[in-house]
Amino acid sequence: MKLKDLVSGLVVLEAKGDMERDIKAVNIDSRQIAEGHLFIAVKGTAADGHNYIGKAVESGAVAVLCEVIPADANENVTYIKVENSEQVVGQIATTFYGNPSSKVKLVGVTGTNGKTTIATVLYNMFRSMGHKAGLLSTVVNYIDGEAIPTEHTTPDPITLNALLARMVEAGCEYVFMEVSSHSVVQNRIGGLTFAGGLFTNITRDHLDYHKTFENYIKAKKQFFDNLPADAFAITNADDKNGMVMMQNTKAQVKTYSVQSPADFKAKIIECHFEGMYLEINGKEVGVQFIGKFNVSNLLAVYGAAVMLGKSVDDVLVALSAMKPVNGRFEALCSPSGYTAIVDYAHTPDALENVLNAIHGVMEGKKGQIITVCGCGGNRDKGKRPLMAQEAVKQSDKVILTSDNPRFEEPEDILADMQAGLTQEQLASVLTIVDRRQAIKTACMMAQPGDVILVAGKGHEDYQIVKGVKHHFDDKEEIRACFTI
Repeated sequence: MKLKDLVSGLVVLEAKGDMERDIKAVNIDSRQIAEGHLFIAVKGTAADGHNYIGKAVESGAVAVLCEVIPADANENVTYIKVENSEQVVGQIATTFYGNPSSKVKLVGVTGTNGKTTIATVLYNMFRSMGHKAGLLSTVVNYIDGEAIPTEHTTPDPITLNALLARMVEAGCEYVFMEVSSHSVVQNRIGGLTFAGGLFTNITRDHLDYHKTFENYIKAKKQFFDNLPADAFAITNADDKNGMVMMQNTKAQVKTYSVQSPADFKAKIIECHFEGMYLEINGKEVGVQFIGKFNVSNLLAVYGAAVMLGKSVDDVLVALSAMKPVNGRFEALCSPSGYTAIVDYAHTPDALENVLNAIHGVMEGKKGQIITVCGCGGNRDKGKRPLMAQEAVKQSDKVILTSDNPRFEEPEDILADMQAGLTQEQLASVLTIVDRRQAIKTACMMAQPGDVILVAGKGHEDYQIVKGVKHHFDDKEEIRACFTI
């Protein structure tokens, strides 16, 4: 693509050099630059791309888009100056890849919890209905049936548009994606055309990045503010900020609820560890999911499918066949009669939801709840004591252990969790730094009828210690305990 065509929609403050150059690729990572590329220098949170302009030119960049043209500008390179390079990356990527999001029905899912479940179930549902579909999620990306490893919940705009272009090429009609608060603030979804947006809920998370809860709410709300008038916006009426998200959207607003009147309404008729029997908008359906929080997730799926033109009966039939997402309330039954639940819950609210779901199934039955949980390192420290409090409040026994310590000392993270507990509570809590040993201890403690919740990592098959990834899978560890 010609450079002049690529930047034609931008407000260019200064251009220096040949605008007729052919651009073979665009990149924000200087390490990926090759001959004929455009390098976009972005002032990121970890590094400033302007410091790598020289390296990009050495690697073959024929054009550089930046906020400050370097004093030692190379005469064989074209430099384009804009006010904010981060804000235009999405627009450039969209143009370069032929605006792929406008050629599919793209639905974004945002909120603190439930994004992965909703996006993945929608992807699986539409494929089960005979459509080619794409998925962009925390766990894995899919181009119809082809799995693509994922690094972030929402990729950078260039990776995102490249994936969307491949989805269009593969014949995908629908794409379902998780939209993180980081991606909104960092303009990673800039330039994309959404057919719809879903809001799950909002509770304390990512305050290490957003600093305040208000900033976090604003980031989520901005996604809905930017939806076009021909899109739909479905919100959780049970969340106190659900309607706040919709205040300034131009999209058609719909609501879902398990507690009050809404466009999409459900109630639980029966609940077991194998699944639930629900009533959705007056019709009964059996599903293979557990817990009130999953009723909300399935309502969001139901609403989105209906808004995308699917018949109610077809959606209910498809819902009944859907299976839980990897690492989200996965139940493993031991030969000795206890049940182990693996869940990604890593916020106080998510942990409360999962424990509530377990209590809901165990109501009237004998058995204790043993919770194993920790908190990630180099993340919001304020939620650590809250996680410990939630675990103790709803469990008979609690084992605090390591999650992903990253660059922190595991003992320091556990001390932060313990700080949320009274001396009396601490006396009944075990603290085992080694996660493998913590899981093993829980399994040794469990009696027939008991339920072990191993929370925090879910689908993750690794632990990050001192910045190094080590293989670690909660489900593998639990199954190994079954054979002891």
